[in-house]
Amino acid sequence: MIVTFQSKASGDVIMFGDVAHRMMELMGKEVGDQGIVTVAQLPAALASLKAAIDADREVRKGVHDEDLPQFETATDGSRRPYVSLSQRATPLVELLEWSLKKKVPVLWGV
Repeated sequence: MIVTFQSKASGDVIMFGDVAHRMMELMGKEVGDQGIVTVAQLPAALASLKAAIDADREVRKGVHDEDLPQFETATDGSRRPYVSLSQRATPLVELLEWSLKKKVPVLWGV
């Protein structure tokens, strides 16, 4: 499954479903096929994602690239290249920042 986060403020952010669901959880949103981060919710969603990115970076601090996993297991059991939380969340953070700046919501599943 693919989830597309959309906003009139910027281009779409497309993620695998399991990754998007994790982002929804981190933003404090109910995981679902459709949803919205309202303009009023954007500051809290941004703060939550940025805190998760900081925590991810702190955990990986001092770990050499060659010591990081090469692959991760997707929810369907398939293997895919490992991508850190900070790498996955950054495009969504940027979309939320643009949306906040332009005072428009972020939607998915519409």
